[in-house]
Amino acid sequence: MTTFQRSTRDFAEIADLIAAETRQPTDAFATAFGSDLDGVRIGRGDTVITTDMPDADQAQLAVELIITTIFDVLRDTRLEVAAERLAWGVVNSFHRVSSEWAAHADKAARTMQDLLKSVDGSEIHSVELEEARDRLQFLDEASDALACMRDHGSQTYHAEVGKPWSAPKATLVSSKRTQAVIEGIDYLAARRQRKLGQHHPEGPLVVFSGGSQWSDPKPIWTALTQMKAVRPTMVLLTTAQGRGADVVAEAWAARTKTPLVKLGIDKARWGNRAGFVRNDQIARLQPVDGIVAEGSGVQSQLVRVLRSVGVKPVLLSLYGGPAHWAV
Repeated sequence: MTTFQRSTRDFAEIADLIAAETRQPTDAFATAFGSDLDGVRIGRGDTVITTDMPDADQAQLAVELIITTIFDVLRDTRLEVAAERLAWGVVNSFHRVSSEWAAHADKAARTMQDLLKSVDGSEIHSVELEEARDRLQFLDEASDALACMRDHGSQTYHAEVGKPWSAPKATLVSSKRTQAVIEGIDYLAARRQRKLGQHHPEGPLVVFSGGSQWSDPKPIWTALTQMKAVRPTMVLLTTAQGRGADVVAEAWAARTKTPLVKLGIDKARWGNRAGFVRNDQIARLQPVDGIVAEGSGVQSQLVRVLRSVGVKPVLLSLYGGPAHWAV
């Protein structure tokens, strides 16, 4: 037995032991690792096997073990200062791979759309379409599962270091239709509706924006938690700065499973006015509430824009105390 085989077996035994003594997988893992496919044939060359999704409980525990073990092994040693960076890299690996698989799923969707455009009613075409449909569903399920592992990894990272992880930067009627075509189009429609639900989730829109120099998540998380208590079905919109206060708010959204919309700026089109143009776009989305953390003139102008449409945003001061900075 190879070292890899021994380590895999030992790891599975450890995961089983912990699973017996701890919780069941969260709803997110149970959902992400569920599958409507009756096994999937994978492999390279002549080696092809039929296999299923990993066990949701073991997958969740594995993510926790990988990240927490780094901190446990390096704690109180000369390498302790490296633990945070190493753990960040682990979460980023999940992020990169899940993004790559999502891109593969998008490519498979385009392939299936091409097949749907050339329907000829033949048995060969139906088989190709069924295979394309199964591959698309497999990639969708796989990318969702990997993204779920990334999200759980980021939550474990946040618990260990005390700050959030952030990444670096309709149907035509045709006499030629067969059952495979109908199923294929139905699946594409369902996939499109799922993506529309992610990008245009239903619920009262709450705006958040803040400066890029924020590092303390507590006041932001407190304000957002209080807001969600008042608006439990809220959708959070951030200004997608990729660092500082916006990243803290996005981590909160992931932790609380709050639908998130990120509206960035089009600097190539609007130049230095991009932030202010984006603020006007936010106002046209008819938000019902807002939280603005102290930052630049863009945040100050956003406060004025929100007030002009009847929204009185909660203001957070960078240095604590009464927030009069945008008055």
